[in-house]
Amino acid sequence: MKILLFGKTGQLGWELQRTLAPLGSVFAYGPDELDLADLKSLERVIKETQPDLVVNASAYTAVDQAELEPDLAMLINAKAPGVMAETARSLNAVLIHYSTDYVFDGEKGSAYTEDDPPNPLNVYGQSKLEGETAIGQAGGVHVILRTSWVYSVGGGGFVSKILSWARKQETMRIVTDQVGSPTWARMLAEASAVMVARSQPSVRGFFSERCGIYHLGGSGTVSRFDFTKAVLELDPNPEEQIVKRILPALTVEFPSPARRPLVTPLDCSRFERVFGVRLPVWDETLRLAMGK
Repeated sequence: MKILLFGKTGQLGWELQRTLAPLGSVFAYGPDELDLADLKSLERVIKETQPDLVVNASAYTAVDQAELEPDLAMLINAKAPGVMAETARSLNAVLIHYSTDYVFDGEKGSAYTEDDPPNPLNVYGQSKLEGETAIGQAGGVHVILRTSWVYSVGGGGFVSKILSWARKQETMRIVTDQVGSPTWARMLAEASAVMVARSQPSVRGFFSERCGIYHLGGSGTVSRFDFTKAVLELDPNPEEQIVKRILPALTVEFPSPARRPLVTPLDCSRFERVFGVRLPVWDETLRLAMGK
């Protein structure tokens, strides 16, 4: 099987290179090799590679910056996935695409299912939703995986920020009203690879019967505040911390260009039912990620 991976240098893409490697020949692209805003080059790369499977782990993820450059966010998060989907369809290839909990407004008060209506609060969420729509309209075989709070250790993201802040600040203020499901990038990549492995030998046939949107993230929910405390308790080098106090705060106390949805846990039961995979509870996964 020939696999074309976009976003190889991101938290998820880095892990996908490893987990997908045993399943076929992986052709991986990052921003240094291909600018996804160049739609003609994107189409050319896909056609030249002639993949059986296209995996898109790339995205414009700067939530606040997206408010300042919405056209670029839409180009990378909406138009580029549309080109991937249309080109993959023309080659009879399958597309796996990753989306986000930010397509929701966070006002439901409980875990979101795939049947809940999206209502993004910011440009980033809207661009990701439009990417989902473009993929669906292309009419090819696809799986869209919405995930949430993706992190890695040492590779950017919220966990890396927490560890950095704890080494620079004696007092940290962390929001208590943002609640979600943290997802370790490695576990997300492992689950994705299991799904792909089960599709063989007929990748297109397997996914054509399971086409659509699925939620896939860590099990359980936690606030940013409690997640921060858990990260610091599991810090492999606690002696480097200088933080003495972690104070609770509310999102409104941190004005930002983009509004954030507050409560966005994902109900992943459909993915578990269809593909037979369930990610562990977030705190168990965090222990593994932190080497405990």
